[in-house]
Amino acid sequence: MGAQKGKDLLLKLDEDGQGAFVTVAGLRTKRLAFNSEAVDITDADSAGRWRELLAGSGVQRASVSGAGIFKDAQSDAAIRQRFFAGEIAQWQFVIPDFGTVSGPFQVTALEYSGSHDGEVTFEIALESAGPISFAVLP
Repeated sequence: MGAQKGKDLLLKLDEDGQGAFVTVAGLRTKRLAFNSEAVDITDADSAGRWRELLAGSGVQRASVSGAGIFKDAQSDAAIRQRFFAGEIAQWQFVIPDFGTVSGPFQVTALEYSGSHDGEVTFEIALESAGPISFAVLP
């Protein structure tokens, strides 16, 4: 993947559960992370006492975080509603010229801030709540 403009990364929400994703906010900073916990099966018989891991096991997860300005009042309300309800919804994270990460996520943090002479900004964090898919962009 070559150099990309950060503004081209998009966070989208399936607001009605019908598979139609809409961009919900103008994120100025964004982060997508994949993690996998390893299962250590090392025992006294491990060769040279080197750690051994169990392949294909452990817990995988994805997390998304970002900060910016809401696209509109409707987007703010949609995200806020899902946070306070503890709802798990379908989200997409689009990485231009690379692919789209999609799946169920829960909003785990939502923070608002602002200064007296500027706009209201927010920070959001989402954690995966099920299988995540990756699709290469055409």
